[in-house]
Amino acid sequence: MLHMQGVNKVYRTELVETHALRSLDLHVREGEFVAVTGPSGSGKTTFLNIAGLLEEFTGGTYLLDGEDVSKLGDDARSKLRNRKIGFIFQSFNLIPDLNLFDNVDAPLRYRGMPAAERRQRIEDALSRVGLGSRMKHYPSELSGGQQQRAAIARALAGSPRLLLADEPTGNLDSQMARSVMELLEEINGQGTTIVMVTHDPELAARAQRNVHIVDGMATDLQREAGLVRGAATTQTATL
Repeated sequence: MLHMQGVNKVYRTELVETHALRSLDLHVREGEFVAVTGPSGSGKTTFLNIAGLLEEFTGGTYLLDGEDVSKLGDDARSKLRNRKIGFIFQSFNLIPDLNLFDNVDAPLRYRGMPAAERRQRIEDALSRVGLGSRMKHYPSELSGGQQQRAAIARALAGSPRLLLADEPTGNLDSQMARSVMELLEEINGQGTTIVMVTHDPELAARAQRNVHIVDGMATDLQREAGLVRGAATTQTATL
């Protein structure tokens, strides 16, 4: 499903070179639920951005569903991202001036889907997360947990093969966080591959694999085949 080999990411300015990822190796199999943990600045978000085709990498190989993404132009990467990847963010990223139906509809319109297909997908996705009766509600009328469920529905409506979640419970209380995690587990049980970045060890322990990134190295805590070298952020002066 997702295969990274020796992926590097270097940010350069006139005086400073920052290594955000160092020779990162990771293989996520179809249908897995992988949690990625580690301290701030360890490269987790950079990894997630590269995995989601939001950011290019400096070196190495990244295959998504067997396709080498480094060989794709911007338009092809955008189409692949919109077709195969769903995103869930800590801040929900719902559009405040749109109701839930229209929030879920926005990325589907970008794909050029017919109106009837979009409506069916939206209704199915919102019902799936328990918000079928709130399609006309606006984000401000919902609790934090409901907003995150709406954000999950928006991702699910596109039928992604890979779901990338960046601290999806970070802005929720413990009860809502457990509820969202249960929903993600249910989605994963139905076949969707999930990679989730989290600081919560309790939630990470519920994933099938837990990859921990710290001090430039990453360890698969389940000791399965997977990430063996990882990400770090260091700075070196350019001479």
